[in-house]
Amino acid sequence: MSSQIITAATNTITLEAKSISDLLPFINDDFVKAVNAIHQSKSRVVISGIGKSGIIGQKITGTPALFMHAADAIHGDLGMIQQDDVVIVISKSGDSAEIKVLVPLIKNFGNTLIAITGNLKGYLATNADIVINSTVQQEACPNNLAPTTSTTAQMVMGDALAVALMELKGFATRDFAKYHPGGNLGKRLYLRVEDLFDATTAPKVLASATLNEVIVEITSKRLGATAVVSQNNIVEGIITDGDLRRMLEKNIFNNNITAQDIYSSNPKQIEPEMLAIEALELMRNNDISQLVIAKNNQYLGILHLHDLVREGIV
Repeated sequence: MSSQIITAATNTITLEAKSISDLLPFINDDFVKAVNAIHQSKSRVVISGIGKSGIIGQKITGTPALFMHAADAIHGDLGMIQQDDVVIVISKSGDSAEIKVLVPLIKNFGNTLIAITGNLKGYLATNADIVINSTVQQEACPNNLAPTTSTTAQMVMGDALAVALMELKGFATRDFAKYHPGGNLGKRLYLRVEDLFDATTAPKVLASATLNEVIVEITSKRLGATAVVSQNNIVEGIITDGDLRRMLEKNIFNNNITAQDIYSSNPKQIEPEMLAIEALELMRNNDISQLVIAKNNQYLGILHLHDLVREGIV
């Protein structure tokens, strides 16, 4: 039973991988025409399909777009299409009843129609202005029926289309952050250090502070460290709870020790405007769990690794 399962899964992956590599010749002049038609359009892209092809259509992006289900389109949703919209219709066969009703209506509107289809002789392909070929030799389904390799091919061609458009449009990380503010991906692109720390509870002591004062400050602020600052609030160093543990191990505690005796000078610093993901990278590169936050040499607070974990950055 196990070998049968492994064989079936392996064959599926192998077949789908081959179907993807077989798409390379289809990145041709028609593909370029499709990208340019969308890029040069002054309006939006309307993507339509039915069944599994419709689900694939909802993923394609790279430009202002909306999804219109093919079945709903012929029952009122055609009003979604504006005069200068480019319409992409996705269908493996291009011969379903809904497609045959939808295509003439789109053509009557005068919109540019791009087909993503695996049947170049089908109704959709022969009536489209531009055809992106997504032909596959067979489905991974044992009966060669259930959409498997065909939907994979549609998604890959859609991704290729979207990425090409993103390249032409100069789509940058700031654009991703603008349109994807939610979730961990969005946070990695827009969340900044200043969004994560509380300046009112920033732990700090003077270089002359006693060891007892240092311990109280680290304990009360619960960030595992305290900055050591000058009278002008300029960062001089940092003391972590690890520094205190090492002192305890060496049995060198005494009442004459001050912050100046034990702090580490030139601690790693970051400005509040920096991205949280940059703070994480700085922590990882230096194998530390705290960063001193400062602006114009003025101490503002401490960012702890736990702050990044809490926000899902890690």
